[in-house]
Amino acid sequence: MRRTGLGEGGPGSYVASGYSVYEEENEHLQEGLRAKVNALKHLSIDIGTEVKYQNTMLDDMDTDFDSTGGLLGATIGRVKQLSRGSQTKLLCYMLLFCLFVFFVLYWFIKLR
Repeated sequence: MRRTGLGEGGPGSYVASGYSVYEEENEHLQEGLRAKVNALKHLSIDIGTEVKYQNTMLDDMDTDFDSTGGLLGATIGRVKQLSRGSQTKLLCYMLLFCLFVFFVLYWFIKLR
């Protein structure tokens, strides 16, 4: 038994043409989705690269802060050692000298 009208342009031809319209629409939507997925992929790769860069920068800052903390700890230890002795006059002169140096640096930076 043959069905009449399938593929011959008869009354059943709207089924085949409707199917191709849906296929074309699906392909069009598929291309749009593929472009969006590609954009998200590139964005996530860029974010990953930026995160790696920021992590290395944070690690470097952590190392720098650790070394600075050690230096400050040693300096404060020396100042405490000076204050324990009977050299309070020397300590007072040292603090006044530091204040003078900071004032000169502040004044020099302000003039720039």
